[in-house]
Amino acid sequence: MASEKLHIIPHKHQIQSSDRAKLMGHPGKVIWFIGLSGSGKSTLASELERRLYEAGKHTYILDGDNIRSGLNSDLDFSDESRKENIRRISEVAKLMTDAGIIVLTAFITPFEEERQKVKATIGAENYFEIFVNCPLEECEKRDVKGLYAKARKGEISNFTGISSPFEEPKNPDLKVPSHQLSIDEGVNLVLQALDGRL
Repeated sequence: MASEKLHIIPHKHQIQSSDRAKLMGHPGKVIWFIGLSGSGKSTLASELERRLYEAGKHTYILDGDNIRSGLNSDLDFSDESRKENIRRISEVAKLMTDAGIIVLTAFITPFEEERQKVKATIGAENYFEIFVNCPLEECEKRDVKGLYAKARKGEISNFTGISSPFEEPKNPDLKVPSHQLSIDEGVNLVLQALDGRL
């Protein structure tokens, strides 16, 4: 297997990411929302995308359930599969960033080790990590999918925050206390932090 990889030589294309950035009018970037299920990651990412789109930015959202319905439908929710889920997503986000797209992701991403790998894969200069910081109790109150209730009953195994840990990020680029802010206030906070980076 290792010897076969010796024959893989990435092709150097004529058009580079800097060329695409000129064409797009902005550089590619990955805005990676992390946090517990129900914390508001997807809601914030969706509203941020709308605001960026209206400002003429080229964007795309990679969202957990959508990715697991297609690209990663072969993975379960064991720790190893979760790590592979995040690894694949980071590689896709890297490609999309190279294409000049602002990629917004909404994944729990519970382990610090995996977050550091994501950052290394994408490149620190292209990676912006947002911790949607919402208490577990509040996330459970918002449990529109009924997932926490099922996890509490033991119907869902390896559920982050209940039977599987969530490691708070050590140095996120931004913390958004979604339980204390409206959606607009949260997005405004993100846009302020991103000012000059897009």
